[in-house]
Amino acid sequence: MAELVPFAVPIERDKTLLVWELSSGPTAEALHHSLFTAFSQFGLLYSVRVFPNAAVAHPGFYAVIKFYSARAACRAQKACDRKQLFQKSPVKVRLGTRHQAVQHQALALNSSRCQELANYYFGFNGWSKRIIKLQELSDLEERENEDSMVPLPKQSLKFFCALEVMLPAYDCRSPGVGLVEEPVDKVEEGPLSLLMKRKTAQKLAIQKALSDAFQKLLIVVLESGKIAVEYRPSEDIIDVRCEEELHGLIQVHCSPWKQYGQEEEEYLSDFSLEEEEFRLPELD
Repeated sequence: MAELVPFAVPIERDKTLLVWELSSGPTAEALHHSLFTAFSQFGLLYSVRVFPNAAVAHPGFYAVIKFYSARAACRAQKACDRKQLFQKSPVKVRLGTRHQAVQHQALALNSSRCQELANYYFGFNGWSKRIIKLQELSDLEERENEDSMVPLPKQSLKFFCALEVMLPAYDCRSPGVGLVEEPVDKVEEGPLSLLMKRKTAQKLAIQKALSDAFQKLLIVVLESGKIAVEYRPSEDIIDVRCEEELHGLIQVHCSPWKQYGQEEEEYLSDFSLEEEEFRLPELD
């Protein structure tokens, strides 16, 4: 059966592993590195988070590991449960369980994470982006009289970006748009600071458009291990200004479900996330 891997933050239980009975000897940073090395052999990791045991429990640590792929998480659980791995005593590994009282909406990956996921499944040279339009929409106004005490209304830097992600092996293109607005105060900022903010806003607009383009792609991992891509046009409402700017600019075509078997693995650095509530399985 084919597995679907979206460009979204993995929140599913079957993509989350709970690892406990970790030794108290190493530091949390050392355990993080050891866990990442051990579990990244099974698939691309979204995050590795290490926590100290509760005060009422024996000294040590437990970890929450998230994969992008449920298959990879299942393989890792079967291969690592009750194994010593990198310590003298065996660890316990279970698929995560979470309270179902609250339904969590899938969150889009940021542009950096999207690129990591694309590099892993398509290869570093398997995809590219093309900027179609990058335009400043700022409405900064100058004071006619510098001595005037009448304050100007709040001003902002605005940048619009339209681009497309191209997958040549799949004959697939996916458009994306990004609109970024950053508040500024020309009196307080100064020319150099304003220039840096303009460059930052421009970069953020490109990153936002890139993430938007990837959200419309769905990675399909076939049982044979080969990779296919499905293009799913977004049904979300696009900002009116973005829609006007895009009118007549982008035309896309995609032939989904073309197969491509190349996979290349890359290093994925972890970053901190908001703590979630997990329920550990009952100890045997």
